[in-house]
Order: sequence, then C-alpha cells, then structure tokens
Amino acid sequence: MPLRIPIGIDDFRTLREGGLEYVDKTSLIQELLDRSGVQVVLLPRPRRFGKTLNLSMLRCWFEKRDEDLSHLFQDLAIWQVGAETRAHFQRYPVIHFNFKGSKASTFEACWAVIREKIIDVFIEHRYLLESGRLDEIQAQRFRQILDGTADRGLYERALLDMSAHLHAHHGEKVVILIDEYDEPIHAGYFHGFAQTIIDFMRNFLGAALKSNSHLYKAVITGILRVAKENLFSGLNNPGVYTLLRPELHTCFGFTEAEVAALLERCGRANKLKDVRTWYNGYLFGGEVIYNPWSILCFLDSSDAEMRPYWLQTSSNDLVRRPPLGGRSPVSGGGAPLRGAESVAERTPSSTFRELLERYALKLQPVFEVLLEGGSLERVVDENVALNEIRSNEDALWSLLLFSGYLKAEKVFRGEGEQSSHRLSIPNLEVRQVYATTFRTWMKARVEGSGGSLEDMIDALLGGDAEVFEQELQSFVTNLLSYHDPGRLRPERVYHGFVVGLLAALEPAYQVRSNRESGKGRPDVTVRPMSPGKPGVVLELKVARQGKRTLEEALAEGLSQIATRDYGAELRAAGAAPIHAMAVAFDGKEVRVRAAPDETRTKS
Repeated sequence: MPLRIPIGIDDFRTLREGGLEYVDKTSLIQELLDRSGVQVVLLPRPRRFGKTLNLSMLRCWFEKRDEDLSHLFQDLAIWQVGAETRAHFQRYPVIHFNFKGSKASTFEACWAVIREKIIDVFIEHRYLLESGRLDEIQAQRFRQILDGTADRGLYERALLDMSAHLHAHHGEKVVILIDEYDEPIHAGYFHGFAQTIIDFMRNFLGAALKSNSHLYKAVITGILRVAKENLFSGLNNPGVYTLLRPELHTCFGFTEAEVAALLERCGRANKLKDVRTWYNGYLFGGEVIYNPWSILCFLDSSDAEMRPYWLQTSSNDLVRRPPLGGRSPVSGGGAPLRGAESVAERTPSSTFRELLERYALKLQPVFEVLLEGGSLERVVDENVALNEIRSNEDALWSLLLFSGYLKAEKVFRGEGEQSSHRLSIPNLEVRQVYATTFRTWMKARVEGSGGSLEDMIDALLGGDAEVFEQELQSFVTNLLSYHDPGRLRPERVYHGFVVGLLAALEPAYQVRSNRESGKGRPDVTVRPMSPGKPGVVLELKVARQGKRTLEEALAEGLSQIATRDYGAELRAAGAAPIHAMAVAFDGKEVRVRAAPDETRTKS
C-alpha cells in the first residue's frame, strides 16, 4: 500500500485521523514533562521543520476536553510510557496562539491581525462568560475584547487574564502554546516599526509568562532567538533550546533512521545516497537531521526526482529583507527599507539572494570557500541581533545558521577556551540558492555595462581571449562603478569574478581557485565534469602603478603558466582542448592574453 504523504498539513488530529504518514515526535511530550523545573520553553528552528505540527500535537495531548483523543496516540511512543506521564493526558486548559500571518508593512496592519487573533482566543472560550467564575469587571473586560472596544493595555494582558479565567474554571493551571512568536518582530525590523511592536510583544508575552501563578507550562516556537529585546527577561528559569543544544535535538526534522524507514516503506531505499546529498547535512545538537519538508515532497513525487522543495516554499521575512539600510529601527524608530514589498510575493531563494548580494563584495573570499565545499570557523551567538546585521558580520552567520542556510559543527577547544563552530553549506538543495545568488549577481554586474554573461562564458570556454577581455571589462567597469572604487581593494573584484564563475559554470564545470596543478597553484581552474570538454586555466595579475605595466603583468602571468605547467590537472581530467590565459587588472582596465598552444598541451 503506498504511503499517504501529508503535504502542507500541520494539524496533528487531521493528519492522524486521515491515516496520513506520521513520523513519531511524541517524545517531545516526555522531554517537556521531564523538565519539571523549566516552566517556559523556547524552541527556535528553521521554517518547515515541524514546529506548528508539534504544537498541534502538544495541544491534543495536554488540552482538557470532553472528547477522548486517546485514539490519536495509542500506537505512538508516548502511549507506551508509565502512568505518571499518562496522568497529564487531556488534563490542562490550553491557550494556543499563533502569530502566523502577522507580517505587515505597518504597525497598524500588523496590530490589526494580532488583535483579531486575540479576539479569536476569547471567542473560543466564550463559555467562561456563563461559568459564574467571572466577576462583573472581569466579564466587562472579556466582552470588550470580544467586541473590539478594549484599549491596548487590556489586549496586552489578554493571555494573563485568559489563563486566570481558565484556571479558575477548570481547577488546573494552563498550558500556553505560542507559534512563530518572532514573525511580527521581523516585520517590525524590515518595515520600520520595530520599537513599537517590540514594546507590545514584551508586554503581551511578559504578562503571560513572567510570574504567572496560573501557568503550568509554556512552549514557544519561532525561527530565531531574537537578541537584545528582553522579551523574556525576568522569567523564572526559562529554557531556550536552539539547534546548537543537545536537548530536544531530534524532536524537529527527521533523523537518518527515520528517513531510511520512510524510503524503505515507499520502495525508494535505493535513493538514500541521493537523498543524503540533497536534503540532510543539518546538525541539531550534534545529530544529523534531514529537512522534513523536502523529504515528504520527494516521497510524494511520482518521478522520484531531486528538487529544491524547501527553497520553493513561501518566504519568511528574516532572509527576505534584512535590516541593512537606514537607521536602526530599534534605536530611532527606523524607516522602512526602500523597495519593501509583500513577503508573500517572494520565494526564499529569491529573497535570500537579496541578503547575500548585499554581502557579496565584502565577503567574496568566504563565500568562495563555502561554494567550493569548504567551511569557516566562527564563534556563534545563539541570540540573533537583527539590527546588527549590517555592522556585525557575526550576526549574519548566526542568521544564516538558525534560519537553515548553514550547518554548524562544534569545534572543541582546550579547557577555559571559548568553543567555536565550523560553518558550511548543509546540502545540495541549499547550495543551489548560493549558486543562484552569485550567478544573478555576476550577470547583473556584467550586463550593467552592456556586456553579456553568456558571451563571457562562451569566450572563456572557447579560448577567445579578445571577446573574453571585452566581457570581463564590462564586469569590472560595472563593479567599480557600482561601489566606491576608492574603498574597493582590487583583490575583491577578482574574488568576486571567481565566485561568479563558480556559480555560472557549475554543475557542468568545477571551478576552483588557487588549487595545485603542475608545479604551482593557478589562480583559477575550470575543469569539466565530463572528459572531452574544454578546460581553462587563468592566471590573474595586478599591474602596480610605478612598478609594472599591464603588459609586464600579462607577461609574468604567461610565464608562470608555461614554466609551472598549470594545465596538468586538466589534462589528467581529460579536458580537451585546454585554454590558458593571463588576465591583468589595473583599476578599471583589463587585459587578457592567451598562452601559446604548446604551453597548454605540454605533456
């Protein structure tokens, strides 16, 4: 019988009663109960990693109701535990609040969505008005929220008041489940109302979670642990479990064993190696984790083709429109970023490109290492300071890591030394967005001065030094016009060129820089993935004013190509023909000269 794959279904009951495939994550219930001293739990994870489904599952387990929902759990791990755990089943009143859909370009629009969600919670528990537990003032405030006439302060304490009412009515403390808590905060940063929304969120969450005598446990999900906003300051022993922590590390995403079992049941066990390459690579608490959305979409596909499913899903603000321009919204209220448009109009791959393109020039050598499959070592802050992304490179790496665009392997140091993490691109699916980013970036730079990226590549692979020079000149001219040439080191231009080639030529070609070949390290090697296709060696030189001319720089480059046999690696790979060129730069001027044939074909 074929598996019934749930695509886009994040309601636990709907999934279970529909007989759809479910990877058992009920261990999360036990993990939460075992942490009896932790009342408030924050669980940041990338989008599409099962946060909403898990909160829905928790609600079905904890929520007190007349209807028996034991049939949803009877064949799952949590049902096999002892009586102590079962004693919590359907025991507590639950407040479930979801901030999804609160993205907006103004605070007024964002607030309107949040207010309606608060009203919905009160509608759900309207029966409290008839319970006899509310005094006259409490009932009046309850009705004001229902009819939308309450003042802001009453909405800010709505979760606290509701928890008090539910506790009094049911005789049990409440469980509060809050999904995507950081979504309105992202919107505030990107559209200039950060301080206003943070003030509201601090009051709204603080009232419900700080010293609330009616609270049994709260679970909060989002993508980031937003830093420096003090949203949770003053809480009694909060637990924050990011993907770097070992606790609860297998409760989100799929483990290797879970993926292997799914593939086996689906008759695709032979695809495990390809699935690893495309969709795993994440490390949560040191455990290898697969992207669950992409796995389910792959299992649901009729042709079993590997595709970037996760990157094609709806966007989220934090990779879409990072707060990189203008004043800090926190410090001065901020102004919305230019060109801001509806988040829903963009896909993660396109919106993520906006972030990387802003850093493309500054961090070209680093991105080159990442695209080549390498890694960089950084000390990672589990708090993400959105307002520091422009000024603090470390904030960028934290953002990319916790939103799912990098993975982190812990590097252990000696006693007393601060631990760091080795960051790299997690898998082929995510790598595609980096490649697409720099392909788009390079295409814009070349064509910005009337050139053509396609013509540049054709000339490069065809060994046409004259046309290649013309197109490369377009790239350099546009790049130096686009940025302040007085502050732009020449090496950055050339690294940018290499990074662009990495993206523009792959996967048919492998582009590497400073790789050993023959008796030295050519600056750029373009190696075909299949024998019989052309290969290219480029030696890049800088003409130094008063020390050597462009012609002298070219001559030096050609000499190195010949004497150090830079074509050796390409010959070994079966590339044919092999084109070798020296490239010399002097500010905005570029010269290219092809090496003699005998230099390229040396054996």
